Amino acid sequence: YYLSELLHEDSIPHLITFVDSPMAINVTEVFKRHREYFDKEMLELIDDNESPLHFPSLVPTRRTSESKAINRIKASCIIIAGSGMCTGGRIKYHLASNISRAESTILFIGYQARGTLGRQIVEGAKRVRILGQMRSVKASIRRIDGFSAHADQSELLRWLSGFRAQPKRLFVVHGEKKAAEAFAGLVQESHDWNVSVPQYLDKVALS
Repeated sequence: YYLSELLHEDSIPHLITFVDSPMAINVTEVFKRHREYFDKEMLELIDDNESPLHFPSLVPTRRTSESKAINRIKASCIIIAGSGMCTGGRIKYHLASNISRAESTILFIGYQARGTLGRQIVEGAKRVRILGQMRSVKASIRRIDGFSAHADQSELLRWLSGFRAQPKRLFVVHGEKKAAEAFAGLVQESHDWNVSVPQYLDKVALS
């Protein structure tokens, strides 16, 4: 959405933008089929043929062969790939090809949990292991917060309030231990449920 907006305003160079994530491509197709859920601003953009879901330089790559071909490009381009914390998926191959190139920029737009490759990179590691090989970090590392698609605390509580029957036990297994314990306490206070944070959670975060 924001890349499309910047391109329409000529605020950034018109670079080829690869969406290298079959899941993201599939979700975008779902969005396109349900315009009844768009807000007024989005509908106006679509009616003016300026839909953020498509712009001329946007290239979706579904096949593995297409993904691999991207890394043979040495000219400037934008690659959008998952997973967000660099623990798996196609992003690892793009990192392997670009993290040691000083002319590259790696932009993180989501939270990086402890113990993940993404966290190591944003905290300034000089060398990181990617695909079994140590690589020097020479690319420019940047962050933009606020793009997370995860539900926040109030949204999770609202979702829990929709349960018709109280679960025997609720396990909080996502997030770092301190945040998980705080949320577990909040659920116990607001719902009076039996809530647990598994003891292994901190070990998982550090593994």
